[in-house]
Amino acid sequence: MKRLFLIGGTMGVGKTATSQELKKILSHAVFLDGDWCWDADPFIVTEEIKAMVQENIAYLLNNFLHCSAYENIIFCWVMHQQAILDTLLASLDTHECEVFPISLICSAETLTQRIQGDVAAGRRTPDVLERALPRLSLYDELHTIKVATDRLTPLETAKYLAELRGKQYF
Repeated sequence: MKRLFLIGGTMGVGKTATSQELKKILSHAVFLDGDWCWDADPFIVTEEIKAMVQENIAYLLNNFLHCSAYENIIFCWVMHQQAILDTLLASLDTHECEVFPISLICSAETLTQRIQGDVAAGRRTPDVLERALPRLSLYDELHTIKVATDRLTPLETAKYLAELRGKQYF
């Protein structure tokens, strides 16, 4: 049976790094980062663009789900509202698939250190922190598996996720 990992979390929590490690651990795995479906300059948020991005994500994920070459499909994106997850799941063909909605979480202190490190390395702009911190608490309300990443490396987090089996989590 295929497995679909929907990995959410605020900016800087480790979604992409964990997903890349998970892809290496799992057999026949494919990874899609939702940010790749919305990498625009200027970055504009409208209802039309949000709908288009969600349709693009669903299209790609359904193609991965239907492709016999893949057993493990990994998707990460901010996904800070239950409605985002619900809309995505409603548009996916998951009838022959285990679904694991996951929220990576960490403390405000850990997030601040990670984002400041990314800013110093030129990977993020300073405004990310002021947008990321208020979103931390939103993940408490989601119907997801919560994984605290404060003391875990992306590889350790990925190893934990790779062991998830046996039931639908939504």
